[in-house]
This record gives sequence, structure tokens and C-alpha cells, in this order.
Amino acid sequence: MAAMPALFISHGSPMLALEPQRPAHQFMKTAARHWPRPAAILAVSAHWETAEPQVGATAQPDTIHDFFGFPPELYRLHYRAPGAPAVAVQVRDALAAAGIAATLDAQRGLDHGAWSPLHLIYPDADIPVLQLSIQSRRDPAHHLALGRALRGLRDDGVLVFATGSLTHNLRLLDWADSGAVFPWAQDFADWMQEKLAARDDAALLDYRAQAPHAVQAHPTDEHLLPLYVALGAATPDAPAERLHTSFALGGLSMDCYLFS
Repeated sequence: MAAMPALFISHGSPMLALEPQRPAHQFMKTAARHWPRPAAILAVSAHWETAEPQVGATAQPDTIHDFFGFPPELYRLHYRAPGAPAVAVQVRDALAAAGIAATLDAQRGLDHGAWSPLHLIYPDADIPVLQLSIQSRRDPAHHLALGRALRGLRDDGVLVFATGSLTHNLRLLDWADSGAVFPWAQDFADWMQEKLAARDDAALLDYRAQAPHAVQAHPTDEHLLPLYVALGAATPDAPAERLHTSFALGGLSMDCYLFS
């Protein structure tokens, strides 16, 4: 089986699943052509936050509609992919081997950070999916270490599917959706692209101090932390490939990256 890459997917609003006019929607419908078919998908979503790492180990994950005030058709979407309890044990053991304690959660379903992009990328829902939580009170270096511990799973056909948002400030979005992109969001996305292409991991870990408009782009870290898991799971020094770039609502960068 071919080794899988690691991915960082900007999932945006859950409405992305129902908005074919969005460039990111169209990209995701054909995105799987960029990598081999995985044996299982390990989703690392910004929307599962725990104090210590937890791994979803249910055999049939529920679809979690973890949002409010959206159209009824969004709540009717269900992503019925099977779970991967055996892979969950592999994930826990790989983390333990790196000195990172993790526990299994036999009840956890798939939140919209996982299922909304997977609904577009793998609509048949025929690949087993499990999730790994993030620790939003821990720094990027912690999440880089999580990714490094998981690197070997790629050789077993596990796709590390990190999902968050390259920029995420809901208070500064253009809810009128005029089509204009805010300069702060563009500048931040450009800086990230430059550092990811150069694999300047030191700068990326220090993004709060070095990236332009970091506070505007990320008032809190949780939507960027999954990127560091993908970065850690990547081959050292291999440049990241930007597969897609676009913006939604003026300030949500929908950039997606592949790490070999």
C-alpha cells in the first residue's frame, strides 16, 4: 500500500457542504485525485477540544451537528462512514511510544470539522474514519509532537486529515459576502504559504510573534492547531504543497495543503 500524505484542510462554514458556488466546494469534490486511496482516515478537527489527547474508537460514529441556526437541510446531512477501532488503538499506542498519554473514547462521533469536508471529498462514506482531539490550551509545538508520533501510520495507509481554518475570526467576516478579501487575511495566508513552502518550521511555531496580523487571523489558536499535526506527520524538510486557495466571507482562508 502506498504511503499516505498528511493534509491540512480549511473546512470553513458547515454550509460549505451545500454551497457549490464556492471554489473550495468544487475543489473538495475532486481533491482525492491528489493522493492514493487510504485504508482509514484519521481526522484531527478543531472542533474536538480536550485537556489531554483522546482518540475516537467507536465502530459506527454518529454525525454530530455541532452548530445552530442553519437551514434544515444541513441538519439532514449524515455521514455514515464506519469507524476504525483497531486504528484507534494504533494511534493511542503510537502516541504512547512517543511519551504522549492518550485515551480511547468509544462514544465520539464525527463533528462538522471532519464530516463536512469528507462529505464532499469521499461522498460514498466507504472509508473508515476516526478522530483525534486537539488540546486548545497547548501550543503549536505540542501539536507538532502529536503529528511526529503519528508519522509511521502513513505507511499503513492512514490518511492524517487535519481540519481547521488557515484564518478564523468570525467577528471580522463580511457577512454580506461582497466578494472582497480583507488585507489582513490575505497577508496572513501569504505568510503561511511562504513559510510552509520553505518548511520554516521555527517561524511557523512562532507564528504569534512573526506572522502579520496574527491576532486578527486567529484570536484563539484552535483552528490553526490541526495544521501543526499535519506538519509534524510530514516528511522532515519536505515542502508543503498548496492544493487550493480561496476565501469565503472576506476573511476565511480556505487554503488546503498536502504534506508528503
